[in-house]
This record gives sequence, C-alpha cells and structure tokens, in this order.
Amino acid sequence: MEFYLKDEGIRTSFEFGQLNIASDEHSGFRPFQLMVASIAGCSLSVYRKILDKQRLKYEDIKLTADVKRNSDEANRIEKITLHYVVKGYRLNQDKLAKNLEVARKNCSMVQSVQDSIEIQETIECIELS
Repeated sequence: MEFYLKDEGIRTSFEFGQLNIASDEHSGFRPFQLMVASIAGCSLSVYRKILDKQRLKYEDIKLTADVKRNSDEANRIEKITLHYVVKGYRLNQDKLAKNLEVARKNCSMVQSVQDSIEIQETIECIELS
C-alpha cells in the first residue's frame, strides 16, 4: 500500500478506487471512521457468511456502531458497541446470538484490536409477519 500526503490530507488508491483520509469530514474519511468501519464491516461480513453457510434465513441485517472515545488520551477509541438488528421470519434468537460469538472469533479486525479496544456486541431480532 502506498499513501501520498496532499494539502487536504492523505490519498491512497486500491483496486476498488481512491480513498481520501483527512482530519475533517469535508476532505476525506477521518481515521477513526475508517477504524470503526473496518471493525463493523469485517464483523458483519463474517456474520453473514456464517448465517448463509448454515442456511439460516433472514430478510435484512442492520448494524449500528456506537463509539466511545477518550479525549484525555489522544481521543483514542476505547469501546465500540456493535448492535445487530436481524429481521426475518421464524428467527431463532439463541442460534443467531451463538453465531455472533463465532463471528467474533473469526473476524480478523475484532481479533486485531481485542487487547486495546473493548468490542461489545448486542443483537435484536425483529420478527416479520
């Protein structure tokens, strides 16, 4: 990976496209947003793979991330709460929760930060009729 310093921030390119990183949202993604997006994106992707592999049916999954930062320590990320909302028919909440534990163990981003950022996961099931 190569990163280039620009007046408005930092720029890099990947196969998918260009990524701008900056200290303000008007010039690019803020580093903490990319960190949270990496953790949330990895976690949700692994979770979906597990559900699909087990042929568990769901209509939709929404993930929200609540971030707690410490302004006294360089505004570091201390805790990320990932809240999953799974919508579907005849959902088995216990099985969905157990699969979330498996996803946590197999998500490289969560495992990479487990000793420095507290990751909490919650799950909510919405039964469609």
